[in-house]
Amino acid sequence: MTRASTRPSEDLAQIDTVAVTYADRVAGLEKTDAVRRTERDRLVAAAMPFAGRLARRYRGRGEPLEDLEQVARLGLLKAVNGYDPARGSFTGYAAITITGELRRHFRDRTWGVHVPRRMQEMSLEVSRAVGELTRELSRSPTIAEVAHRTGVGEDDVLVALETATAYAPVSLQAPTPGDSGTPLADLIGGLDVDLSAVDDRVTVSSLLCRLPVRERRILAMRFYGNHTQSDIAAELGISQMHVSRLLSRALTWLREAMLSDAPHEWEAGAAPPDRHELAIRTLPRGAAVHVEVGGEIDRDTAPRLREALLSALRGRPDEVRVDFGGVSFVDAAGIGALLCALEAARGTGARLTVARTRQYVRQALRVAGLGPFLTP
Repeated sequence: MTRASTRPSEDLAQIDTVAVTYADRVAGLEKTDAVRRTERDRLVAAAMPFAGRLARRYRGRGEPLEDLEQVARLGLLKAVNGYDPARGSFTGYAAITITGELRRHFRDRTWGVHVPRRMQEMSLEVSRAVGELTRELSRSPTIAEVAHRTGVGEDDVLVALETATAYAPVSLQAPTPGDSGTPLADLIGGLDVDLSAVDDRVTVSSLLCRLPVRERRILAMRFYGNHTQSDIAAELGISQMHVSRLLSRALTWLREAMLSDAPHEWEAGAAPPDRHELAIRTLPRGAAVHVEVGGEIDRDTAPRLREALLSALRGRPDEVRVDFGGVSFVDAAGIGALLCALEAARGTGARLTVARTRQYVRQALRVAGLGPFLTP
């Protein structure tokens, strides 16, 4: 049995004859005309084996033959719609159109990972050069030899070789070589230590909001600003030992709160026996009253300061001098107590001043607008 030729000349001549007849009969007809559709179907049926032969040229490249035949038939329809007998034979025009459609299919549809067209073409060129050099040299060519053959840089050759792996990437569910058969996905990556700490970070963030402003500032300066305890003490105007005590107390409370399902409030769970309480002493001095204050003024001790100042103003003195020489810290509650006393002093006509303030306390009072009431 004699094997038929791939492109029999008599078949091509017959297809060209049908194509010329089709062009003559549909000239001037509308696209929806029944005669045009009939002649078009006759030409497509005659050229269908021709399109199939072109599709079979590309088999063995990883695509099913049925898909390639469908693409070739689509190209055939485009060739029929765009055929102009004045420009040459139909089979020549159809071969170019069908081949272009097949190549476009391989370029746009068969790559597992989309890469630019330029890199696709370079990858094919490098692969072809590697094959030629392997046959010529009887060994695997070097990158420099491939670059010399293709006329591109060595970096481009490496990129092209890497691009070739994107044509058919390995599935993450594919078993690894060996007897274990472990999926490839199980061997990629590792434990994310930061991910396991997400819950702790969220918990600490919520607990930090429950700490007083001073403790939050100390923690931020120590662990986010990398300040030493001495630097923090100088900034806050307190001793280094006091900073150490406050830092230890805050960390202890955070640790206990994180381990507890219902953490205690800061005052109930973290107040040590040697807490730095507020000391207030009122000394009458003729028409003036001196109020000596020592310790820390926060939301717990501010009511005592406010009551002491209001009590001093009830005697209607000419001046109330508040001595802050022993005050190491004042927060918004302490400033509120001073503002309350200032309003009461205006009502009685007394003059209220704040003396001997430390650097940090003076800065806080000035920010609150109490600068005019501070003595040098």
